[in-house]
Amino acid sequence: MRVISGSARGKVLEAVQGMDTRPTTDRVKESVFNILQFRIAGADMLDLFAGTGQMGIEALSRGAAHAVFVDQAPRAVRVVERNLAAARVKDRAEVMRADYRQALERLRGQTFDVIFLDPPYGGELLNSALKAVELFDILSSDGIIICESSADDAVICPDSFTVHRTYRYGTICLTAICRRNDNI
Repeated sequence: MRVISGSARGKVLEAVQGMDTRPTTDRVKESVFNILQFRIAGADMLDLFAGTGQMGIEALSRGAAHAVFVDQAPRAVRVVERNLAAARVKDRAEVMRADYRQALERLRGQTFDVIFLDPPYGGELLNSALKAVELFDILSSDGIIICESSADDAVICPDSFTVHRTYRYGTICLTAICRRNDNI
């Protein structure tokens, strides 16, 4: 796992030990940043279910202004902090140890241009997180949410959002979501 582009290009990132974290593959990560290519510079990003922090670190490396990393696992939070320091982007980052709902409640009043959601596959965690993002109104008016899920998982878009496009990479699906009536 490495940073693909930007100021930290080529930096190898530490993984979280154990089977609880599933890092995004380089192929999928590159696809995410192709989707986001004109939205990253100067953006405020939220990396919910951060794991290793690689998605937010990639965004910071590519010029995002600030990123918030959220994970409830203490091991993951420690790895994110070490990866931020190693990539030399810690000064533009905030790390929160909390479950997604507690974090979103604390972030109420802030808005993010890019939100990356990559919870454990299966179950309803992704859809619950999407509803919470809507409830706490943290997506900027022209922001985008990128959801990574199993191709078998159903992504249910809350009423005030719309699915812009879905991308499939084998068993992995990326869903780009924006506010209803907004164009990406």
